Amino acid sequence: MMARFRVSTDILRRLGEELITSLDQGLVELVKNAHDADARECTVELRNVEEPGGTVIITDNGDGMSRNDILDGWLVLGRSRKVARERTPLGRWPAGSKGLGRLGALRMGDEVRLVTRPRGQPFFEHSLCIRWPDFENRDVIDDVELPIHSTQTQAPPGTHIEIHGLKTPVNESIVHKLARELILLSDPFGDSSGFKSTLVVPRFKVLEELVERAYFDDAELQLVADLDAKGRVSAKVLDRSGNVRWHCDVEGFKGPYRAPAARFEVWVFLIQGSSFEGRAATMGEVRKWLKEVGGIHLYHRGLRVRPYGDPGHDWLDMNLARSRDPVLRPSTNTAIGRLTVLDEGEALFPKTDRTGFIENEAFSELRRFARNVLDWMHDQRLKERTEKKARQKEQATELAKRADQDLQKTLNTLPEAHRSTVKSAIQKRESALKSERDQLLEELTLYQTMASVGTAVSVFAHEIEGPATDLTLSIEAVERRSRKVMAARYETSIGKQVEAAKLSAIRVARFATLPLALLKKSKRRKITLDVNETVENTVSLFAPYLRDAYITLRCELCNETTYIQGSVAAIEAIVSNLITNAVKAFRRPGLPLRERKLIVRTSATYGQVLIVVLHNGPGIPRHLEERIWLPGVTSDENGTGLGLTIVRDSVSELGGSIQAIPAGPLGGAEFTIFLPRKRIQP
Repeated sequence: MMARFRVSTDILRRLGEELITSLDQGLVELVKNAHDADARECTVELRNVEEPGGTVIITDNGDGMSRNDILDGWLVLGRSRKVARERTPLGRWPAGSKGLGRLGALRMGDEVRLVTRPRGQPFFEHSLCIRWPDFENRDVIDDVELPIHSTQTQAPPGTHIEIHGLKTPVNESIVHKLARELILLSDPFGDSSGFKSTLVVPRFKVLEELVERAYFDDAELQLVADLDAKGRVSAKVLDRSGNVRWHCDVEGFKGPYRAPAARFEVWVFLIQGSSFEGRAATMGEVRKWLKEVGGIHLYHRGLRVRPYGDPGHDWLDMNLARSRDPVLRPSTNTAIGRLTVLDEGEALFPKTDRTGFIENEAFSELRRFARNVLDWMHDQRLKERTEKKARQKEQATELAKRADQDLQKTLNTLPEAHRSTVKSAIQKRESALKSERDQLLEELTLYQTMASVGTAVSVFAHEIEGPATDLTLSIEAVERRSRKVMAARYETSIGKQVEAAKLSAIRVARFATLPLALLKKSKRRKITLDVNETVENTVSLFAPYLRDAYITLRCELCNETTYIQGSVAAIEAIVSNLITNAVKAFRRPGLPLRERKLIVRTSATYGQVLIVVLHNGPGIPRHLEERIWLPGVTSDENGTGLGLTIVRDSVSELGGSIQAIPAGPLGGAEFTIFLPRKRIQP
């Protein structure tokens, strides 16, 4: 007797419903099948999908399938009939491989109807119906028969798939994601790929028109880099006029790279008003366009691969690099790019769930190539800026020298009686200017120090965010398993230690989110902002840390409108530094143990918005009352003495004023910020 493997019907659920979990992801897999079938067009139609039970229809004008194609290919799981190393008749490289993505999409409904007309068999169509409930009462897949019906037809070649009885509703967010995915799928960079996918919903056309506006000509720089089959790199950067600004061949890169041949292109935009003067496009239009298509996308065999380039998926760590140098580094919000790879040798392997590639050597080397090219462009920009600053410094020195010479000539023309008086006045002014320069240099040094600290903190916070979360989850897993194994002995043996470790891990994870939230570039833009909202958001960031420090926080917001003109970053700098100042005050040695109280409140008059921060810790030492705003002045021997200086400068930037009371109503220091209020017309 011969034996063989048999497959349970449960495997259909596991490979389908659990493999492809989102409708947009599953439908894109079916559209990719249309591309591989040499379709020129593929449409996706949604019907009554707002509630469970809706229908999705996918139609293409590709080559269709014969009966054998259906039997030996479409219905075979885990293997595709597509020959990955051979081009299709239209010259395309097949993108599919396992046939599992198709299963995931088809399992999203209760019933699937397939109608296909093969190009090689004119005037015939084959149809098939799959009812998934039929599999629920059977033990193995082979127990369910799927009849294929063949009839004559006058319709042209192509494939029509209907998925009925969707198990979940489709909301606006999913529709938008699907529309964006279909538009980006076959490359929106102006190249004619010969394949177009369309979603039949009104908002698709609006989004398509936005993407097709293609503001590439408004980019400040265009990077083009090629990786050849031998792992060698050449790269160039073009300016807005199309002239080569920098160029570098093989020896300038850290190669060779063990990756398939590829091309890497990035368009970098300078999102500033001055950059768009005299141009047809506005900064707002380009920013809106970049919001939809920005980031670096990866195109494999002519089709985009998720999640590379999706919102929040910064696979080249561009935003992390930009946090170290926010001027010369592009980000996912200021650049759009594509890494295009044919991969004729099949070095890249898609993950089973069809989201990205397995991170093998070929993929890692491809990513290293892209990152190193971005680093090279940054180095060229940095070198150019350094040389420009050096020239400006030389010019400034030369101008100062000429001014001194002109001044001396002018002095020599004065009568002797007046000359000494004027010289004395000039010397006094120079002495005063030197003192002012020294003071500014001291403040600049402190700001540079804090900027370096902020950069380092942001980098390490980014690096620690993932491991800290993993640590918390691991400790929770240890807790669950220990409780199960040890039962009653858990609490008396290791319960307290595990709980302490879990709390510590949670604190570390919280720390990672704080600097990243405060350092967002968007917060530095000047806008009309609501002080109440900004203060509340800032206080909420610090609330967990204050609880850990046993500080009772009250945030008292007034009921009136509190609009001002300024940046969120400036308000955050004021509030966060005053909160930090209070925490440091509570930690001074020798203080009696008592309830620690901290109040942050807002109020509004006709022309001003007030922010008040007060606490019941120690007040301002008498000997520092007149000097607290100066940089470097602090009562904490380990402090920087820069916090209140930043508060002072931030308030000044907002056109306001500040008042400090050494001992307020709660006993500790009280700070009141007065900001000019902006009236909003109803």
